[in-house]
Amino acid sequence: MDLIERKIQVGWQHRVFFTDRVFHPENLTLRNVLGSDADGGGRQALVVVDAGLARAQAGLVQAIETYFKPGSPGITLAGPPRLCPGGEAVKASWAAVAELHAAIDRHHIDRHSYLIAVGGGALLDMAGLAAATAHRGVRHVRIPTTTLSQCDSGVGVKNGINAFGKKNFIGTFAPPHAVINDFQLLATLGARDWRAGFVEAVKVACIRSREFFAALEADAPALAQFQPAAVRRLIRRCAELHVNHIATSGDPFEFGSARPLDFGHWAAHKLEQMSDFTLRHGEAVAVGIALDVTYARRAGLLGAENAERVLQLLAGLGFALFHPDLQRPELLTGLEEFREHLGGQLMITLLRDVGAGLEVSEMNVDLIRAAIAELAERFTA
Repeated sequence: MDLIERKIQVGWQHRVFFTDRVFHPENLTLRNVLGSDADGGGRQALVVVDAGLARAQAGLVQAIETYFKPGSPGITLAGPPRLCPGGEAVKASWAAVAELHAAIDRHHIDRHSYLIAVGGGALLDMAGLAAATAHRGVRHVRIPTTTLSQCDSGVGVKNGINAFGKKNFIGTFAPPHAVINDFQLLATLGARDWRAGFVEAVKVACIRSREFFAALEADAPALAQFQPAAVRRLIRRCAELHVNHIATSGDPFEFGSARPLDFGHWAAHKLEQMSDFTLRHGEAVAVGIALDVTYARRAGLLGAENAERVLQLLAGLGFALFHPDLQRPELLTGLEEFREHLGGQLMITLLRDVGAGLEVSEMNVDLIRAAIAELAERFTA
């Protein structure tokens, strides 16, 4: 046998900026991001905007066009911003990806130009997939516009669309060129979307930071009223913990079987699918966390006091902790789908303490059913 073997390491700088009014002419954040590479001229930016956001914030498209007026950021705007539906519908097929591929080709967006996506997590997932697969990767700038995407999905390195009835079956790992969180872009969210990102903060606090969990408990009354200062604190710390995990876990592209940042997600993904996505991701994750916390307590892994703290925090933030679809038999197929997504051995993150996750390789079906029955009895009233 003959063999050539080399260890190849690829590094990148993962940057998440925080600002207000990113498209204000005097805001230099995006301008600096786009102008930070001394690789010559001729670069362009293709901008795609969540159509719902554009309707809610009537001046947004005009503000983007004004920001890119000739000579402003040193980048040419490749035509008017493209409007694209948001929500899970945009991830339902390859069609939206193909449309962006066609626009990238038509406007000659090369690997030194940019695809800028402005919208919620679903739009960012789809646009990130298009960027990662055009020319084997064009530079992608994410501007998340929901609490969920500013906390979690928008600051990660995953892109994807749904297929074959499964979440994110088609996708890539491709770090964005930059992420810019603009708090003002959250201003027109409805209550359900404001709340949605809070659950990802609870999730990452549960598995990574006892101190952050205590801070969320202290801020819960203000968060329940969507008070800006409390929401800013939550988004900033939640994003930081997610980026820390990506940078330090040793498995940023999930080559292994463990997915600690998906605590509570095995049931959540199945609940979303069974509800035909009428149950939103954050709402489904809240139910999934409630299920896994109750299971962990019943299995003797998590103390009753800490389990109750998690349930009370979620409830105090306004989340329902039970959904009728939990009682459908096909919920349990979510375990196998969760395992199959990564392959290898089933690995589920549970809790052994607030701030400390625990990986288990199997779950007792009878205990799952008992936990569901407990949640039904406690929270259906």
